[in-house]
This record gives sequence, structure tokens and C-alpha cells, in this order.
Amino acid sequence: MAFLVDIHAHTIASTHAYSTVHDYFSVAKNKGIKLFAITDHGPDMADAPHFWHFVNMRVLPRVVDGIGMLRGIEANIKNTAGEIDFYGDYLQLLDIVLAGFHEPVFAPSSQETHTHALINCIESGYVDIITHPGNPAYPIDIERVAQAAAKHNVALEINNSSFLTSRKGSLTNCTAIAEAVKHAGGLLVMGSDSHVAFSLGDFEKSLEVINAVDFPIDRLLNRSPEALLAFLSARGHTLSDEYSVLFE
Repeated sequence: MAFLVDIHAHTIASTHAYSTVHDYFSVAKNKGIKLFAITDHGPDMADAPHFWHFVNMRVLPRVVDGIGMLRGIEANIKNTAGEIDFYGDYLQLLDIVLAGFHEPVFAPSSQETHTHALINCIESGYVDIITHPGNPAYPIDIERVAQAAAKHNVALEINNSSFLTSRKGSLTNCTAIAEAVKHAGGLLVMGSDSHVAFSLGDFEKSLEVINAVDFPIDRLLNRSPEALLAFLSARGHTLSDEYSVLFE
């Protein structure tokens, strides 16, 4: 089965990434990817774009040559209250909101601290997807997080980059997360976490984890553009009619 949806990609607006929006559309077209999200790091990250970057995403086209792009963010979880660095009515400007732990914003602490922060973030209602929850630098109570995510209709990401270029040692945690989400009745999503457009839609290692636990494909949000957009709509996002061309 081809998975033609990617929810996690960074542009040169995050200065440790190396591709433009144009680059991503070009690579998506060449790879047959139907829908992807631009999710640059939230403004509390040291080299992230300014707050206005996300406010001004309204100037970006949502569809180019039949390929859809979601206007998004990978926000930073700031504290144990689960607060993120994008807020208020501004969140309504975005099509998708990801959030995760990043060392420059939330220093690694204890398992209980990480778990408390993640569950509060999930329960806030502001975040659609938790990124790289299998990061070994941030141990969590996997069962509790999986159950909270399922209860609040928040997806947990199996991050392909974690197995290749960052967060090495994530495999055991990610496998346990996939198993826990499966039994909790929750949702998973694969993210390339691309910092260069060439890796957009690359899910080889994530798929190994998905397949290892026999995760139900009907609860994997990458299975189709319709599945991801329906999820986002159910979470309260008002999505543009422009995306209807993806279903033709």
C-alpha cells in the first residue's frame, strides 16, 4: 500500500532545514504525494521562524498542480501544564497543529514530568498530533499517554527521522507506543520529519514498526488524504474547499 500523505516537514524558515515550499511541491509531484504539511518549529525554538511566519501562512496556496499542502506548525511543549508556543485565535489560522518536546525549550526531566506535560498537552484540545513521543531523552508512561490520546482523539506520531538521523534509540519506545495505541483504540500517523525535501514521504522505518505490531491500517492517518482531512475536521479545523480536488 502506498502512503501518499506526510504531516511533518520543515522549510528554510527553520534555519537548520534546507528546502523551500517550492521544493516540497516539486518533490511531492515527482513522488506522487497527494497531501503534505509544512510544520516549521514554533517560535520558542532558538532558530525557528518568528510568530508572524505562522500568522502569514495565509499567503501560501493550499493546492498546486493537484497537490495539497496544509498550513501547520510543530509547536514546542513549554512546561508541565502542556502549554505550547502558539496560542489563542491564531491557532484557527492553521490547518494542522503538531507539538512535541525539544531540548532548547523543555529540558529533559523525569518520566512523570514528561508524562504529565504530554497528557496536559493532549487534554488541552489545541494539538492534533504529538511528535516523536518515542524519543528516549523523554521517557514517558506509554500506556497512560496512549490512553489519553485515544480518549481525546489526538494522534501519536511514528517519526521516521528518529530511526535515521535523530533521536537514535527510539525503536523500542516507538514499537511499544504503536502496540499501546493499537490496544487503546487510538490513532497513529507517520511523519518523515523532513528537513530537506528529498525525504518527504519516506516512511520505510516507520512502516517496519507499524507492521511489527500489526497496527490496523484504518487507524493510520496516512492511508489517504480523506482520512487525514476527516480527522482534522473532526478536531474542529475548518478546512478549505480547495482540498476537494484531491478526491477527484
